Order: sequence, then structure tokens, then C-alpha cells
Amino acid sequence: MSETGLTTLSYVNTVIRERPREIHKGQCGRVLIVAGSVGMAGACVLSTGAALRCGAGLVKAAVPEEIFPILQIAVPQATCTNVSDREFLRSVSVHDAIGIGPGMGVSEKKYKLIEEILSLFDGPVVIDADGITNLCRFGKKTEILKGRENVVLTPHPGECDRLLDALGLEPVSVMGRVAAAEAVSDRTGAVVLLKGADTVVTSGSGSTYINTTGNPGMATGGSGDVLTGVITALAASGIAPLDAARAGAFVHGMAGDLAAGKLGQWGMTATDIRDQLPVTLRGIVGK
Repeated sequence: MSETGLTTLSYVNTVIRERPREIHKGQCGRVLIVAGSVGMAGACVLSTGAALRCGAGLVKAAVPEEIFPILQIAVPQATCTNVSDREFLRSVSVHDAIGIGPGMGVSEKKYKLIEEILSLFDGPVVIDADGITNLCRFGKKTEILKGRENVVLTPHPGECDRLLDALGLEPVSVMGRVAAAEAVSDRTGAVVLLKGADTVVTSGSGSTYINTTGNPGMATGGSGDVLTGVITALAASGIAPLDAARAGAFVHGMAGDLAAGKLGQWGMTATDIRDQLPVTLRGIVGK
């Protein structure tokens, strides 16, 4: 087990900085979010909205055509592309980062889609939720992640157990949170963010960090979808995957702390966390 450090505001201030005056939207990060399905459109709404509120210049959602109206009403700043139309795969390279998984559903077809995206896109990819489950169920011990140091996996403990099982390892309850996250990272080469109290972020290089923001009110449906959008937006801005995961966890937790301070922990929702992202970033960069 490596020595662990802390992710604090002083660190995040070195990663997220004030933007140049002359910057335009094409330079603020082009994000593709592959998420959502019939009955789970909200997951994509939260991810795309979070990416926009975390500074992404352009955000596109690859979703089933049936939920286009929901996305275009709930997040009018984002554009939509039909996830079943191979045309969107031909243009994945124009994006600066891709987020995959929230609410996308689990099937061999969905796994094949992830596999194809990873074969076509060599930029940073954040994989969460159903994306992780697809990897574990159909991914032959996550072999497709080998050699991809710019992949970020963001499991909750249950999803981390699935990863560990796919890799032939003991569950989180046996290994401990830090050792479990490090084991998945070492075996896959991906940056791993293990959600929960004292979120763990680690890379295959042995660098491991504990986040210092967040509260129990964030244990609510959709919170992880917001985190996916945050990390993907930061990675799209040019921040390295490990730094994007560390800073993303901090920003997400700080937004959750602001939401809790305003509304209380019992009644806050993922939407409240998402809506506090602009104020959080203003507190970090000063504008």
C-alpha cells in the first residue's frame, strides 16, 4: 500500500485557474457524455448539466433518440446525437474528453459500444455506473483498459466489488478502501476514484489521495452522475486524468457542502449539488 496524501483547496488552486480573457468556447473543452436510456434520462441530464456548470465549452449527449426531448428541454445548452447511429462514432475524435455510463443500461451491446469508443478515441475517458458494470460483466477481466492510462474509473463500493471480482481479488470489505482502489488501478492501469466518505483517488503509479470535502447529504441518487460530468469537464479542459479526478472529487464535495449549508443534509438532492458548482468554482478561482 502506498503512502496517502490529502486533496485540499491549496492543491486544487494549482489545477483550476482563472481563464485567459480571450478564450472562446472551443478552447474550454468539448465533452461527449454517453449516458441515459428510456426511464433513466435523468442520469444524462445530471451529467451533461454538471459538465456545463463545471466549465465545459461544448457538451454533446449520445442518447437514445426517444429521450432527445427530455435532454433538449432539461439541458438546452447541450446538443444530442443518437447513440444507435454509428455516425456519432465517426466523430468521437473531435471531443476532448468522454464520459460513459450513467443510466446507459447493461447489455453486451452496450459493452461493445464502450469497447468501440475506447478503440476510436485516445483522449481521457471517464467510466462510471453502468459503464463499469458492463466492463465487469462482458469485459473479460477489463482487458480493454490495458495500456489506457487516461481512463478514470469512478465506482461506488458495490461497483468496486464487481471490478475486484472480475480481477480475481477480495472485496472492499476485506481489502480496505485504499488497498482496493490501488489494486484495481494497478491491475487495469486506470485512475480509480472510489466514492464514499473519504473518497480515494489513486493512479497506477502508486499516488493515492484522500478527498477532504463532502458530507452524508451527498448519499443521494444522481450524485455520482454529477461527479462524472465534473471530472469529464475538467479532463476536457486539459487537466491530466489523475488531477481531474482529484480536483473533481474536491469540487463535487465542496458543492455538496454548499448545498448542505443552504438546504440541510436531509433534503438536498443531486440537482442541488449540480447547481452549486458555479459558486464552488468562483470560490476556487476568485471569479
